[in-house]
Amino acid sequence: MKALILVGGFGTRLRPLTLSAPKPVVPFANKEIVLHQIEALVKAGIDEVVLAVNYQPEKMMEAFPTSPTWVGGKLQLGIRISTSLEEEPLGTAGPLKLAESILGSDGEPFIVLNSDVICTFPFEELIAFHKAHGKEGTIMVTKVEEPSKYGVVVSDGDGKIERFVEKPQVYVGNRINAGIYIFNPAILERIPLAPTSIEKKIFPVMADEGQLYCMDLPAFWMDIGQPPDYLKGMVMYLSALASGDVSGEGPSGATFVGSLVEGDNFIGPVFMHPDAVVDETALVGPNVVIGPGCSIGAGARVQRTTLLAGAKVKAHAWVKSSIIGWNSTVGRWARLQNISVLGEDVKITDELYINGARILPHKTIKDDIPTPSIVM
Repeated sequence: MKALILVGGFGTRLRPLTLSAPKPVVPFANKEIVLHQIEALVKAGIDEVVLAVNYQPEKMMEAFPTSPTWVGGKLQLGIRISTSLEEEPLGTAGPLKLAESILGSDGEPFIVLNSDVICTFPFEELIAFHKAHGKEGTIMVTKVEEPSKYGVVVSDGDGKIERFVEKPQVYVGNRINAGIYIFNPAILERIPLAPTSIEKKIFPVMADEGQLYCMDLPAFWMDIGQPPDYLKGMVMYLSALASGDVSGEGPSGATFVGSLVEGDNFIGPVFMHPDAVVDETALVGPNVVIGPGCSIGAGARVQRTTLLAGAKVKAHAWVKSSIIGWNSTVGRWARLQNISVLGEDVKITDELYINGARILPHKTIKDDIPTPSIVM
């Protein structure tokens, strides 16, 4: 079986991190976002993955072969990885048509998913459900607390989709599209090789014809394409990691891995790379990810935060609900909070207060940022 991952898009919602790396290769829990998905696909028996690329194709193609999880341009997972380059953005349906020669080559169903989704990825169950109902397509759906913010999927008791309701003001259901699908190759005949929305143009027609079903996604789900949701997803992922619902291991030879750590100065869950160093007088957690080469100094306090590779939090700093970019430094006695995001190689000097700032790469900050703002 094949799979296609939609890795295009500008990644604007996750800036400033995506100014240094395409969104799919930004680390999440010490592994590239897209690698979480690829590993789950491998476990489900997928033998080829197509990456649908349109933005920064050179950076994307360079990022994978030079990643520690790749050798000779191939993941150490025993599967084939190929790219499908869009000369112009083709929406969420066009990339399927562009990759038709691969996706339709064996007559088997194929999986499609968005690159910024994190969950338990129950692909085996999805494949079994799809084959059992025998129709053209299956959408994985997830329950939300406030369906009025989303497009709601309305189905019957067997999972056959009856209609889609965009941002309903009257309750019609609480299941939304989770961005994970499985299709028979026949869907490719519906899609033109042109910019096309699969959600708006293809799915409603399939539903009208009784060819589209949905399956509930168990456990957690989050679109981690922007910093607040990245951190929410991190909390959900760490909880699932602590309960054994997901694995923090990486493929053979990978450096972006880690383990849950315990100790008097850790409040779990804390997921830390073995190369990271935390002073025994620092207090870390709950819900912290610490990447390779990171350090946390004496008396520092870090919670609900991700530190990307090489990040440093100096002595007595206080960091909460933030993302500290690659090789960035938080100075002594500094305070960061309210979803502050430091791009690559940002330096926060000592004793500063940073409140909800998004700071672009290679900046040195010497003054307080008391209100949420973007620092160019």
